[in-house]
Amino acid sequence: MNRITRRAVLGATLAAPAIAQAQTWPSGSIRIVVPFAPGGSTDAVARLAAPGLSQRLGVPVVIENRSGAAGSLGTQVVATARPDGQTWLLTFDSHATLPALLPNLPFNLTRDLDPVMLIGGAPYVIATRPDKPYRSLADVVAAARARPDGVSYGSTGNGTIGHLTMILLGSRANIRMAHVPYRGGGLAVNDTVAGHVEMMIGSAAVVAPHIAGGTLRPIVQFGPERLPALAQVPTAVEGGFAGLEAEAWWGVFAPHGTPDAIQARMFTALKESFQEERVNRTMTETQQARVVLGDKAMFGPFLDRQIAQWGGLVREFRIQAD
Repeated sequence: MNRITRRAVLGATLAAPAIAQAQTWPSGSIRIVVPFAPGGSTDAVARLAAPGLSQRLGVPVVIENRSGAAGSLGTQVVATARPDGQTWLLTFDSHATLPALLPNLPFNLTRDLDPVMLIGGAPYVIATRPDKPYRSLADVVAAARARPDGVSYGSTGNGTIGHLTMILLGSRANIRMAHVPYRGGGLAVNDTVAGHVEMMIGSAAVVAPHIAGGTLRPIVQFGPERLPALAQVPTAVEGGFAGLEAEAWWGVFAPHGTPDAIQARMFTALKESFQEERVNRTMTETQQARVVLGDKAMFGPFLDRQIAQWGGLVREFRIQAD
């Protein structure tokens, strides 16, 4: 004979409103906040997913770019939003450095945001204009030694993983380079192509289309192995820097308290959207990304490791926000 306990009744009573809310969700257009300027890889990933999400959820999906303060401005919009499933964050790897970079954040990264999906990642790449003299990592190191602070590079901002990777390279090679931070990968690409900076570091996702188009030339990649599309480009490890690896990643977050059922529906819609043949091919071939589509059970521990690794470097090198 089944015995109905008070705890079971209470649990069902508390769950009922969340289930009802999930069944009526979404109640209007969905907003996905990208905390960086248009034109970068994070913006591109969000816009790839949007049509599929709109089709599956039956409402418009609006991508809102809210750049500034190392991505914290847009992130705060989501961290303080109502947890009703209408506002989501799609962000980049620099998310993990925010607590160390901005210790007085008006929100708590892990308490105010729930990890929903680890979309995937791509190795970082240093790229330059084809007419620049840098053809290898050794060329970059030699030039930086000859002209301390005279060789410039762009990144998506102070304290981002790309910037930290260059800081590590400088420390290991005993060189100093001039860092020019931007509010997004697209802006860094534009200035590199225009010749305003000597080179840039960005994810393979943001530089690959420009490499394919001939406006940028790759110098070195920071993945554990060579990408098939960059088979002629050595890794930093091959260049003599053992252990110097860095991969970009993209993830989706919800305001804390968003009902689990809504998060589950969003995860499913995201997964199906990124599994569409066109979207998946664009991610893997055009943007050279490794598609993971990991759930919160994978994403949560992954994020904790990223915060510990890269946040530790921010504190070690005393990096400050732009």
